[in-house]
Amino acid sequence: MAIILFDFDGVLANTLDDLLNFAREVCAQLGFPRDPTPADLDVLETMSFVDYGRQLKLPPQYIEAFVNQCLQMFNQRSHPPEIFEGMGQVIIEAAKDNTIAIVTGNTTPTVEGFLKENNLGEHIKLVIGVEQKGSRPEKIKRALRELGQGEEVAYMVGDAVSDIRAAREASIKSIAIGWGHQSPARLMTASPDYLVNSPQELLELMKKIQKEVKTQKQ
Repeated sequence: MAIILFDFDGVLANTLDDLLNFAREVCAQLGFPRDPTPADLDVLETMSFVDYGRQLKLPPQYIEAFVNQCLQMFNQRSHPPEIFEGMGQVIIEAAKDNTIAIVTGNTTPTVEGFLKENNLGEHIKLVIGVEQKGSRPEKIKRALRELGQGEEVAYMVGDAVSDIRAAREASIKSIAIGWGHQSPARLMTASPDYLVNSPQELLELMKKIQKEVKTQKQ
């Protein structure tokens, strides 16, 4: 059995339009009109609303308001964001033989609403959201402590270079996905352990990993 940690935005949930539209609206409300593009997300060193606000050249004293208002807009959505086609099956299949959790820069209520909408809640053992203190590597380590016995192989599935680096810092393997907020070319600059370009490829990799884990235990 392995512990598999998933990022949320860009991996499970298709939130690209939300990230662009919410940021545009919040910037206008703050009095600093901006027109964010996917390129603004692709260049981020850390996939966080703090760095996003900085990338949009907001004055430092407005960054906290930008973060809080963007997260509030996610929480106030009338419906959860859409799931990427095929990712529901990935979660269900992976949870059969592994322990699954989500470590995200979004809020726990947003993730929980999404899981409920897609009937995936029973497959997720833990959600660590942005409201919980700590860096991404610290949150990964916390998830491992809460979920594991210290002997499991662990993986972080993410769509950002910061996910790959956080996994490395936490001494676990990284799986980069090519349909999220940062391009495959950008992801490869961080040297992930694996790169997959579709949920089907991810599912096949999960099956391969499970076989390897079973072989190691024999």
